[in-house]
Amino acid sequence: MNGIEKIIDRISGDAQREIDEVLAQARAEAAEITAKYQAQAQAEADEILTRGEKAAAERGERLASVAQLECRKEVLRAKQEVIDEAFQLAMDKLVALPQAEYVALLVDLAVQAAAKGTEKLIFSPADRAQVGKAVVVGANQKLGNKGQLTLSEETRPMKGGFILSDGRVEVNCTFDTLVRLQRGTLSTQVADVLFG
Repeated sequence: MNGIEKIIDRISGDAQREIDEVLAQARAEAAEITAKYQAQAQAEADEILTRGEKAAAERGERLASVAQLECRKEVLRAKQEVIDEAFQLAMDKLVALPQAEYVALLVDLAVQAAAKGTEKLIFSPADRAQVGKAVVVGANQKLGNKGQLTLSEETRPMKGGFILSDGRVEVNCTFDTLVRLQRGTLSTQVADVLFG
């Protein structure tokens, strides 16, 4: 029995070594596979993280651009309001000129606008009563022999200035119209003065 036990022990030892080698090889393969998949998982996680960071950065840049654009829009809107106020103030100052300056301004406008010298001047009711005759007389004096302007019986609602009428042809010399026409050419200069 002694010999059989030695053979059994030897077979058993050989089997155990073989089992241990197979287990060691299986563990090594498992570790290798695990490492491979962990590396792959880490690479995918890093890629996802990188894409996420890039997407977040792009979104942040877009939001910053939108915010800057909105800010610029607000600044432009505020500047436009200030320019509007400047032109309204100019309009108010024209209307509030002392009567002598107001008449002189209207006389110069009538002389510039008169094509034939025989047109009628239409004023607002208040201006017709206060300065109408003085403007017609002053304009006719400046026009000399050509000066035959007349004061129209018709009045119209307007805020300063007049309308020069020659039958169906009218030249609008109201302050509203003159300021509006000058606004297109002067807005840039006004903005430069106001905002540097």
